[in-house]
Amino acid sequence: MIRSPLAKTFVVSPNIEPRRGGRRPDMMVMHYTGMENAASSCDWLCNPESGVSCHYLVDVKGAIIQMVGEEMRAWHAGISSWGGDSDTNSRSIGIEIDNPGHAAGYPDFPPLQMRAVNALCRDIISRHDIRPRNFLAHSDVAPDRKIDPGEKFDWRWLHREGIGHWVEPEAISEGATLRLGDNGEAVTALQALLSGYGYNISPDGEFSNVTQNVVRAFQRHFRPALVDGIADKSTMETLRRLCAALPR
Repeated sequence: MIRSPLAKTFVVSPNIEPRRGGRRPDMMVMHYTGMENAASSCDWLCNPESGVSCHYLVDVKGAIIQMVGEEMRAWHAGISSWGGDSDTNSRSIGIEIDNPGHAAGYPDFPPLQMRAVNALCRDIISRHDIRPRNFLAHSDVAPDRKIDPGEKFDWRWLHREGIGHWVEPEAISEGATLRLGDNGEAVTALQALLSGYGYNISPDGEFSNVTQNVVRAFQRHFRPALVDGIADKSTMETLRRLCAALPR
C-alpha cells in the first residue's frame, strides 16, 4: 500500500477498487467536504453505504488522514472528464479539504490547512508524474455538477509554492462579453481554448448552459474575483494567457 508519511492517521475506506487498465495517477483533484467537520466527513467517506471515498482528508488544523492507498482507485470524482478522458478516478488522487462549503457559509481555508495541502501535494508529486495543468478542482472535471473547492481556495499561493498551473488574472474591465444565448465564431474560439486546456466542451458555437458552467468553473479556479459565467474581457484574456503558458 502506498502511504504518505505526512498522514499520521489511516482510516480504511471500503469504497475502493483497482485502477482500471493498470493506470497510474497523473492528476490530483481537490474537493471540499461540504460537511460540518472532518470527523463526520471521515465517517461518510468510510461508510460502505455512501459509495464515496478519497485518498486523503485534510482537516482545518492541517492534520492529514489517509483512507485509500495511492495505488487504488478511490470514488471521489463521479461523472467527470478531463482532456477527453472520462475515467477521472482511475487516473487521479482525490484530496478532500475540510470545509462546510457554499451552502454553510463557505469560510476561508485557514493558512495551516493550506500549508498542509501544499506539503501533501509535494509529497504525492514526488511519487507520481503529475503535471501542473493536471492539478485540478472538482468543478474543473465536473463543471455541470460541482463548484468545489470554490473561489476561496488559494490556487495562486499554491502555484507560488510550486504546485499547479497559473497565470495572474487579467484585471476586470469594461469590454465585449460572451454570455448565455450568444453564438458564432467568437463563441467557437472560446470553446476551443477551453477544450484545448482540458475542459469537457465541444466547440459548437453555441453559448449554452454547458458553456456557461464551464466558464464558471474556469473562473472559480483561474479568475476568482468574479464568478458569473460571462466570458468578459478579463476571462478571455486570462484563458488565452493560460493556454499560451502551457509547455510546448
